[in-house]
Amino acid sequence: MVRLHPEAIAALGIREWDAVSLTGSRSTAAVVGAAAGDTPPGVALLDDVTLSNAGVRENAPVLVAPVTVYGARTVTVTGSKLATNSIPPATLRQALLGKVLTVGDTVSLLPRDLGPDIPTSAATAALARSVGITWTSELLTVTSVDPPGTVSVQPNSLVTWGDTGLSGGATGAGTPQPAGPAAHHTVTPPAAGTDEKTVRQLTFDDLKGAHTEAGRLAEWLKLALDQPELLEKLGATAHLGVLVSGPAGVGKATMVRTVCADRRVIELDGPEVGALRAEDRLAAVSAAVAAVREGGGVLLITDIDALLPAPAADRPAEPVTNLILGELRDAVATRKVAFVATSAVPDSIDPRLRAPDLCDRELGLSLPDGAVREQLLGVLLRDVPSSDLNLREIADRTPGFVVADLSALVREAALRAAARASADGTSPQLTQDDLTGALSVIRPLSRSATEELSVGSVTLDDVGDMAETKQALIEAVLWPLQHPETFERLGVEPPRGVLLYGPPGCGKTFVVRALASSGRLSVHAVKGAELMDKWVGSSEKAVRDLFRRARDSAPSLVFLDEIDALAPRRGQSFDSGVTDRVVAALLTELDGIEPLRNVVVLGATNRPDLIDPALLRPGRLEKLVFVEPPDAEARREILRSAARSIPLAGEGDQAVDLDALAEALDGYSAADCVALLREAALTAMRRSLEAADVTADDVAAARKVVRPSLDPVQVEALRAFAANR
Repeated sequence: MVRLHPEAIAALGIREWDAVSLTGSRSTAAVVGAAAGDTPPGVALLDDVTLSNAGVRENAPVLVAPVTVYGARTVTVTGSKLATNSIPPATLRQALLGKVLTVGDTVSLLPRDLGPDIPTSAATAALARSVGITWTSELLTVTSVDPPGTVSVQPNSLVTWGDTGLSGGATGAGTPQPAGPAAHHTVTPPAAGTDEKTVRQLTFDDLKGAHTEAGRLAEWLKLALDQPELLEKLGATAHLGVLVSGPAGVGKATMVRTVCADRRVIELDGPEVGALRAEDRLAAVSAAVAAVREGGGVLLITDIDALLPAPAADRPAEPVTNLILGELRDAVATRKVAFVATSAVPDSIDPRLRAPDLCDRELGLSLPDGAVREQLLGVLLRDVPSSDLNLREIADRTPGFVVADLSALVREAALRAAARASADGTSPQLTQDDLTGALSVIRPLSRSATEELSVGSVTLDDVGDMAETKQALIEAVLWPLQHPETFERLGVEPPRGVLLYGPPGCGKTFVVRALASSGRLSVHAVKGAELMDKWVGSSEKAVRDLFRRARDSAPSLVFLDEIDALAPRRGQSFDSGVTDRVVAALLTELDGIEPLRNVVVLGATNRPDLIDPALLRPGRLEKLVFVEPPDAEARREILRSAARSIPLAGEGDQAVDLDALAEALDGYSAADCVALLREAALTAMRRSLEAADVTADDVAAARKVVRPSLDPVQVEALRAFAANR
């Protein structure tokens, strides 16, 4: 962890509990926390492990920068012989959850106990049982990560032990834990008299938003396990294989365990077993299948995509996969045995798992809407001492949150309440301010491994002028997401997408950022031709993944900046058809069989004439909004908005008259106006580093440097396009 002054966090354009890179004599990465208010802005506070990873000593300079963090698929670490032989991969992954790692880093086994994470008490107890008191001082070394770079350990990451000097690749994953009885465990209802404060059983009613799916699974289990003779009399087989899919953290495994609370369940952890060597992987599955066939019940494999990944061109299926599938077929074919698998990425599973003799049925859990999130918060907080909680407000401000995210939100709020109670010596009580404060920290799982547009605190009120543009966007983007019942009552479909077009520098991207902040939307941004890839099928897959992430974090906004480079007219490219296929994939996602619910697509361009016409028809980017170059009144509003943080001279001969300045800036775009004031402030600094304000002479000098960038010919062409539309 590194603690920075809040001003430094804001200057980096990140939020607390995001990650940054630290470069001393070597580069590493760390989670950012806010330092105390009396910490100088230019000071970074590092713990001993992070100091070592960055290769610096106290009072030495270190370079801090934002860093892109990917969700880890696999992580290999080395440690002492005691830790390697005592700590199973599942406990190791739980201890490292939420930590950011790079190859060569030293990492502590102490679970991350600050910021948005999952409860660590289970990991702490498991480590204490496995290693004893020495686990608190145990240090590990990261030997490999996939994908390369900076990664974050996620609930479905494969964390394995490796031997010193091995790369941790396909043949160097280290010495795994031996297969056998420890590779699976039986989940049974708690014994009578169990302390309910320690083990709290969920009931069917607690499965908010999943009652229909839970009811169907319960009915299938009843017929397959309790009354198989009914199916057999009707000439049907009684075997049952179910694949439960849904976004990460939505509660798939919890739903299965709750439905099977009164049944015998043999459970395998997909990432843990998938990290073993091929022969140990098969042995673990065989042991679990033998156990469930012997006594009957349900075989549950969580995150099965890690155990049976889909083959790819660069990664064919391993031969052991056929044997594992054969073991699962034997389990499904056994009388009074059911097989249930869960996955957050069902497209990444070996397609043979969906064969009729394996998982012939599928249940999908959807992202909770506002009403369901309110009910889930009620379940999470039902035994918590609180006062005057407005759960509806919190639910409305958590789009894209699943139950795991809401649990992390409640825990973060509890940390704040506990800290207050400890300082005041009062009884702990959760307040609305605790939940609201936690919202600034928690980021939902659906967005944890993706880049999003940084919306910050800019709102539509901060956008100078652009009244018509703002109103058009409010009607086309915010109204359908905030008032769907009105559209349903009037019997009309909301616009599917909006195209913003206008000259460069007129605030198209800025107004989108303000729109996202005002509407509390998750924003998935793609610039230009970022989705283009030379490999066949990769570009189309990138488009599908973009819209899948948007659906998983709805209500959301897909922002396609410079869309003319992404979707030009078809038939005019010379790139082996890649561009044409990307346009076709976009058209399919916008107006295909799978509907876009609570997702609005917004494109921006300064060359609308180059966009494929099929993209602009009704049902796709049907709402076209022309962002006019700013006139004198608009420039005045832009200058006033930009001058809020710049001390302008207001008296005497050197007073800055923004009204007169706006009149004189004909041909300046919104970006030019902001750049002019920024250059004027730099001119004042050149005049004197002790300067207290920006004078008229500074502005006049800046005008000689910052020239108007609007092209009159392009502006007239865009106006003609708007008139024809």
